[in-house]
Amino acid sequence: MSDKITVAGVTVDTRHWIGGERVASAETFTDVSPIDGSAIGEISRGTAREAAAAVAAAKAAFPSWAATPRAERARVLHAIADGVEKRIEGLAIVETTDNGALLRSHRRGVMPRVAHNFRFFADWLLGLDHEDFDTRGHTNHVSWDPAGPCVLITPWNAPLMLATWKVAPALAAGDTVVLKPAEWSPLTASLLADIAAEAGLPDGVLNVVQGYGSEIGDALTSHPDVRRISFTGSVPTARRIAASAAANLTPLSLELGGKSPLLVFADADLDLAVDLAVEQYDNAGQVCLAATRLLVEEPVAEEFTRRFVEKAAALTQGDPRDDATDIGPNIHPRQLEKIDGFVRRAVEAGARAVIGGHRKDGQYYAPTLLTDVAQDSEIVQEEVFGPVLTLQTFTDEDQAVRLANDTRFGLAATVATGDPERAERVTGQLVAGTVWVNCFFVRDLRAPFGGSRHSGVGREGGSWSFDFYCDLKNTVTAPKGWNQDHG
Repeated sequence: MSDKITVAGVTVDTRHWIGGERVASAETFTDVSPIDGSAIGEISRGTAREAAAAVAAAKAAFPSWAATPRAERARVLHAIADGVEKRIEGLAIVETTDNGALLRSHRRGVMPRVAHNFRFFADWLLGLDHEDFDTRGHTNHVSWDPAGPCVLITPWNAPLMLATWKVAPALAAGDTVVLKPAEWSPLTASLLADIAAEAGLPDGVLNVVQGYGSEIGDALTSHPDVRRISFTGSVPTARRIAASAAANLTPLSLELGGKSPLLVFADADLDLAVDLAVEQYDNAGQVCLAATRLLVEEPVAEEFTRRFVEKAAALTQGDPRDDATDIGPNIHPRQLEKIDGFVRRAVEAGARAVIGGHRKDGQYYAPTLLTDVAQDSEIVQEEVFGPVLTLQTFTDEDQAVRLANDTRFGLAATVATGDPERAERVTGQLVAGTVWVNCFFVRDLRAPFGGSRHSGVGREGGSWSFDFYCDLKNTVTAPKGWNQDHG
């Protein structure tokens, strides 16, 4: 069996990257493209052995990388960004083949954002500072000390972008990294290892291990030498990781699921509101931030629904490599079955599919809008992670806020209104890590990102990332000639 595969002309190594070397496993797992269900190749399947080796490599590399001056760490991160920009086309086609997201989106937005992740945190590192402050003549100086080896576990819906959203600040902070990509979309993480090595990142500073099932993840998250764990994914997996990390009190950053609302008030620009609603089908609904619960004020609900159905009907679903495609496949047969199960149970419970509500050929699910849903129903309360939206109506602001907050999640919310004062009132009451007003998915890396309730623990972005990936230290220095007796 070959250790390398070719995807649309791009060579991808299927082995782990540990300590600056490619390492094969005795067993493999099959990586399958969601576009047509074809096998892409056999991927090295890591075990506790590879997990231990990767953590050992990260631990060994840590002292030197932590001591590397900020300017040099920033230079290497910019060199990685240069490497990403040179390979945007290859990264885009590999990721589209691997996870089914739109090729045009990868080319125009996602892969440039990958490079930006590295540049942003490199530059932020150079400006990272806190003004010294005085306590009775004593100087307080805050510093960000590198924490140590970090385990970063990333999801399949935006593999490289979400991986580098963690990798970049961790490396900038002076930490070393063990990255475990999702088993359904592992390929671009392997390419990132190549890019980082070419950019001059020292051996062992970035390690990439692949796995299938929980063995390697459990071994990584329970390892006593790991100093930070950052995870993006589902609530059940987060619970397992938290339990695994508890014995060592390893700090966690968890970005989890969502069941976000889109509140449409009668005074909103209805065309804008419809555009925002249809946008929730992006990436076949496989977006944690997606506003899957449409909450529409009663006077405009009928007209909103009519316009929504008309616009959604114009979407093209098909091969994500085609520029004309708006919605691609769902990632895996297991995920497709999960989506279909949610919809079937909802319909059996009395919901009505205004559009969609059924599987299509292959791993494609028709964009779906369900009405006549109860607030306490499964379809309203649980994350589907597919192209499935629900629509409910409300009569006033209080009811809108009550419905919006009535789930166990709190990742994001979107508000469509023409009244700035109403926007301020409503957003102040919403439980969410991010609230968009008359827009969606506008992300600035300077802002904190994360969720409330079951949508996560902690925040990353800007200085919040360095607060997590570093051990903050306050050094208090006495003034010259001071002694404690005169304090």
